[in-house]
Amino acid sequence: MTATTLAAAASARAQQVRQRADRPSQRRCAEQPGARALVRATLSGVQVRDTAEPGGLEFLGHASVYEQSYEMWDMFGPYTEVVSEGAGSASLARGDLDVPLVLGHDQLRRLARTTTGTLILTEDVTGLSVHAPKLDASDYDVAYIAPKLRSGLIDEMSFAFRIESGQWSPDYSEYRINRYDIHRGDVAIVGYGANPHTAGATLRQPADQTPSRARALLELSIAR
Repeated sequence: MTATTLAAAASARAQQVRQRADRPSQRRCAEQPGARALVRATLSGVQVRDTAEPGGLEFLGHASVYEQSYEMWDMFGPYTEVVSEGAGSASLARGDLDVPLVLGHDQLRRLARTTTGTLILTEDVTGLSVHAPKLDASDYDVAYIAPKLRSGLIDEMSFAFRIESGQWSPDYSEYRINRYDIHRGDVAIVGYGANPHTAGATLRQPADQTPSRARALLELSIAR
């Protein structure tokens, strides 16, 4: 994305968009008109730790990084987008929150789910934190993705959501998402993505499953 291309798109957008609170039209994460509108974050520190104790694998990561700009596209061309800190707080507080952890945004390849207590989504200073405390190591999809995370072949996450509130910058070159709804969306382990910013993640076989240990591991992931 060159400065000239960004400026031309912003100029066209300023003339056509009625008000700054309007959402991006034909929002997507690539230049191609048919590309999906997904926000992604690179994972770092991915690990698979095997222990003598049988059981599941623990996953920790971030599906989005807040207050960091990334490139997106709309009907006019490229622009930068930022997710505000706390943008998902209202959605995540829902008592009936239903969000799965999936592979590649494939709803049939689910690894964990909030409704079953196997997936915990929270917000921290980094962004949207994803914690699956005990993935079933015998599950086909878990067995498939674990070695790829270990080797670094797969190192990104993404989340599917709906924009509820946002605003363009005065020059229409940047759009800030102030509130999103992730209910019945997803958080996904993906290949390539639009957001290049790093958010810590680990995948390991835990020594125990006590709540205190889960919190400690989450804090360790955030600190990296």
